[in-house]
Amino acid sequence: MITVAGHRARRQRGVSGVLILAVLMVLGAVMTYSIGLVTSVHSGFARELSAARATQAAEAGLDWGRFRISNGGAPLCAAALTLTTLPGTLQPYAVTVRCSLAGTYTESGATVRRYSLSAAACKRLAAGTCPNPVANDDYVERRLTTLAER
Repeated sequence: MITVAGHRARRQRGVSGVLILAVLMVLGAVMTYSIGLVTSVHSGFARELSAARATQAAEAGLDWGRFRISNGGAPLCAAALTLTTLPGTLQPYAVTVRCSLAGTYTESGATVRRYSLSAAACKRLAAGTCPNPVANDDYVERRLTTLAER
């Protein structure tokens, strides 16, 4: 060993072990944060997609109601009907369409009836109706309204 002014120099040991532990702890913290971030982004995307599908299901319900009014289906304007057979990615959704006579007016000698349509679409749960009073974390509901004339 080398001596400096009569003292023996000591070799330092264990510093690299402490450094490795510190680096591993920092990496663990970064990994935990990144996993939480990815999970929250994924669940947020899934909720947005579900909300968009619920909006499309409500639009389909309004289209169905407008079709019944314009083609004179019987009954022309039912108080409330629930659609549960939607195609494709809208299958997990139920839509309740409500219709009411909003008023009448005369145009060029013909009586025109104005109907108010509202559609509530939600992710179908055990009860299968919309709106559903029993909601869980995955529950999504969208409501749309429109007017139709005939």
